[in-house]
Amino acid sequence: MRNPLSDRITEIPSSGIRKFFDIVSEMKDAISLGVGEPDFDTPWHIREEGIYSLEKGRTFYTSNAGLKELKTEISSYLSRRFEVTYDPDHEVMVTVGGSEAIDIALRAMLNPGDEVLVPQPSYVSYVPCTILANGVPVIIDLEAKDQFKLTKEKLLEKITPKTKVLILPFPNNPTGAVMDARELKEIADIVIEKDLFVISDEIYAELTYGGDHSTIAAFPGMKDRTVLINGFSKSYAMTGWRLGYAAAPRMILEQMLKIHQFAIMCAPTTSQYAAVAALRDGDKDVAVMRESYDQRRRYLMHAFQEMGLECFEPNGAFYTFPCIKRFGMTSDEFATRLLMEEKVAVVPGTAFGDCGEGYLRISYAYSLKNLKEALSRMERFIKRLDGKA
Repeated sequence: MRNPLSDRITEIPSSGIRKFFDIVSEMKDAISLGVGEPDFDTPWHIREEGIYSLEKGRTFYTSNAGLKELKTEISSYLSRRFEVTYDPDHEVMVTVGGSEAIDIALRAMLNPGDEVLVPQPSYVSYVPCTILANGVPVIIDLEAKDQFKLTKEKLLEKITPKTKVLILPFPNNPTGAVMDARELKEIADIVIEKDLFVISDEIYAELTYGGDHSTIAAFPGMKDRTVLINGFSKSYAMTGWRLGYAAAPRMILEQMLKIHQFAIMCAPTTSQYAAVAALRDGDKDVAVMRESYDQRRRYLMHAFQEMGLECFEPNGAFYTFPCIKRFGMTSDEFATRLLMEEKVAVVPGTAFGDCGEGYLRISYAYSLKNLKEALSRMERFIKRLDGKA
């Protein structure tokens, strides 16, 4: 029998995040600090709107691009929060999570051989989605000395005549790095000069702790070059509702919508009605969750300092990225031993790119109770490694 599988897909490795959590699911008393999922319930008024939509029998398909009401709310939100204006009829579409938006944006924009610049460490989907879209991923290694930000020097080093798209993954998963308006302006100037396009993944836009998030799409000349991607999973604790969106120039969005039509049809109707409530009345909920994450963030940074664990201070998302290079182990070895010896699961930095070697991703989207117990176990583990226990 001939091989039924595509060479391209079989050559793409599975996500490095899943390995540890398949083990954790069957390990008694294990604590996971690895999953990027809020521990909050979706706020009640949002759930209530979803329930009401079911009670009213709103179980039909929406338009391919999403409910007009929701697209209007998305446009209003982007305007009031980030000062960038989109036509809800032609420049906004609703997707099945932000991940679908990343996938279809790349498929809509790339021709075979086009290069996509992917700053790493970063979200695991960018490279495989680029490959599946017949593009060529070109990695930009971010460094702790730059606070894991994309610098203009690093960007210019990697641009070639084949470069078409820059992925801009800020606030960043896994490092928590944030780029401010001045830094984004430097990147925007290069993008315009080199005639590039940007896919800006802003799923953590509401989770910043040192000032408000800025979007590169708001800079002069950048709206026509940017696909802005966001969603409801992180800000509103709506991961299982599977809802995201893209805002982009009409020329690009029409082709993204074409792929979405054939592959998905439309995002879940119940989730869309709930998302309308989230955007209209969810600002206070976001503020409460953000304050709680900030408290946990500061607790982790203090705990790492007490352990003698070097860690860049994250100003966005809900992750820390501590350095474990001094222990002379790979990230995978450290994470494996921590799991087996202390039943604490974290993610090796290499799950987010080779330059993540020597680091761990630790999520603080967990209760303080769980964080305290996990860090107590981690401290005990580190003391053993240091010969102090």
